[in-house]
Amino acid sequence: MFTGIVEESGRVVGRDGARLRIGASKVLDDVSIGASIAVNGCCLTVVSDETFSRTSLGSLAPGDPVNLERPVRPVDRLGGHIVQGHVDAVGEIVEPVPDLRVRLAPELLRYIVEKGSITVDGVSLTVVDVLPDGFTVAVIPHTAEVTTLGARRPGDPVNLEVDVMAKYAERLLAPFAGSAERGGS
Repeated sequence: MFTGIVEESGRVVGRDGARLRIGASKVLDDVSIGASIAVNGCCLTVVSDETFSRTSLGSLAPGDPVNLERPVRPVDRLGGHIVQGHVDAVGEIVEPVPDLRVRLAPELLRYIVEKGSITVDGVSLTVVDVLPDGFTVAVIPHTAEVTTLGARRPGDPVNLEVDVMAKYAERLLAPFAGSAERGGS
């Protein structure tokens, strides 16, 4: 589990097929083989072809900056929101920061609510507006400076993870949705 509070901006040092080599320093403190690190919001221990096909990581090249975060420990503050590092979809930047506008797949819009949480490239953000084809978030100057979001331009792909609590709530309530429509209790 992650918080969506980026600890460090790393760089892609090399790529060999489905294997990325990333230059970092801070997130390597107390990390051992087999540990997970979120890279642009994608929880990675072993990169697979599926990871590249379901995220924007496949478009990374040497020199590209990436957002890095280690998993949260039970004693840490939860500064963002609960982030799994399981990317739901790749969105597209429509407008850059500070009023970041992102287009996303229509099937994910039901999980986006005003003042709700969304993760964009691993950064925990609060939704300002829900739009017919996406959402907006306000990105403060500090976040734009210490993450990749400040460099994103229209057309750039970004990894999106919707709030997992919304997905669980939908799943739990699904059996009752049909009875409510039929007038049941």
